[in-house]
Amino acid sequence: MANLESDAVISSTAHSESLAAKTPSLEAAVQDQAASRRMPSRVPKPHKKGNAKTQDGPIITPIASIWPPPYYFEDELRRVRPYHFTYNTYCKERWRGRTLIEIFESEFRDRPVEYYRKTMEQGYIYVNGQKVGPDYVLLNGDLISHTMHRHEPPVTSDPVDVIHEDDDIIVINKPSGVPVHPAGRYNFNSVLEIMKAERGQQFMPYPCNRLDRLTSGIMFVAKSVKAAEALGSQIKSRTVRKEYIARVVGEFPEGEVVCDQPILAISPKLGLNRVRANGKSARTVFKRLAYYPSEDSPDERASSSMDGASSTISTEAECSAQGKPWMNKTDYSIVRCLPVTGRTHQIRVHLQFLGHPIQNDPIYANQRVWGFNLGYDDFDGTKTSDEDVITRLSRMGKEEVAQAVVYYDEMIDKYEKKRAEKMTGQVCDVCATPLYSDPGMHELSLWLHSLRYEDAGGAWSYKSPLPKWALPPEGVAGPTTVGGMEELVEAVKDELQIS
Repeated sequence: MANLESDAVISSTAHSESLAAKTPSLEAAVQDQAASRRMPSRVPKPHKKGNAKTQDGPIITPIASIWPPPYYFEDELRRVRPYHFTYNTYCKERWRGRTLIEIFESEFRDRPVEYYRKTMEQGYIYVNGQKVGPDYVLLNGDLISHTMHRHEPPVTSDPVDVIHEDDDIIVINKPSGVPVHPAGRYNFNSVLEIMKAERGQQFMPYPCNRLDRLTSGIMFVAKSVKAAEALGSQIKSRTVRKEYIARVVGEFPEGEVVCDQPILAISPKLGLNRVRANGKSARTVFKRLAYYPSEDSPDERASSSMDGASSTISTEAECSAQGKPWMNKTDYSIVRCLPVTGRTHQIRVHLQFLGHPIQNDPIYANQRVWGFNLGYDDFDGTKTSDEDVITRLSRMGKEEVAQAVVYYDEMIDKYEKKRAEKMTGQVCDVCATPLYSDPGMHELSLWLHSLRYEDAGGAWSYKSPLPKWALPPEGVAGPTTVGGMEELVEAVKDELQIS
């Protein structure tokens, strides 16, 4: 199944029956938006290749770009008012000679085929600027467009702070839960679009490194292609060191801990990785910065499995003996992380393997996906098979909440009450799109932060402040800053260059 959003053609989320009933409202809203913007649109040239399926008709004008972005702030969230948008993508080689409805049915299966057929007949999915209908046979060079009423998820209202800026580069502190690029359901609620909204429509940002949506911290944004290529080449040449900070379950060991377990992508489609002997080489250095014990005694600590069943394990010793060191633990550690290699989810996977997953990780600390062992010390998948893990994660759809293991300090409890984003049962009055609740803890935050980037030769170094979740709890003494990287680098001094 193709990723419809990354191909830049998106499907509306309304069922065909609902959309058909509301078509006049949708059509009127599209026309009103286009007229109110008074912005020119580039109309694609009609395709003339003798396709017998092409229907005669007027050129369809795509919806113009919106400026300024329709942001508003509410409940500590940055929100975007729903708007109409036209997505475009050119015909891929594998689509040639196939009908439009066949492509959407086979590759864009998030909506019923009846919806796609009705939308094509109404002209909201069209080709080369013309309504062609579902039986149109795609040719090389065809431009497929889809106009729909877009609903973006809200993101944190935290600003994109600037740590350093010069004529070439902007070093930012990326907020957690905000994607870097427009992707999927996110467009204006992305780092690059937020920066553009703040600096003006002519500002063109060029990201030099990438962070996952849930990860916060240091990011480089160039002001030109030349500057982006220069820094990007430096990062790829492995002459740049980077350090992360993580909040993990339990009491992490003291001293430097080097994990060099290989990592395998067991499901590229789901972005799921785990330690496996036949995976790619990976190496991470860890060092505990602080440990914060629970205020409760072990016997008083509550534990729960992901399906809500109470655990009979009552002490940490019993948990460890049964291969479940994270159960019954409300204590946690703040850990410095130096990735020597750069595998996908490397830090998250290595911490999980060591028995100290990131405390609020919606995937790698999720017993509903990994079972009670959570991948701890599972070299070959004998404790939990890849097939079981993939099946469980695949089942966690829009009607379910991807919750991590539950912990009870004040910071976590505040977010646990919100729960993760899910469908509400309500629909949009304009397009009948099913509406979602506000995102909760696992949609807005992951306790993994890109703390520092520095040139291995000492030419430059940038560091962000510690995030709130890495600071000592109120009334408890603990570190509020992090020292240099010398100790971490010393643990892997055999590596001449570290990225």
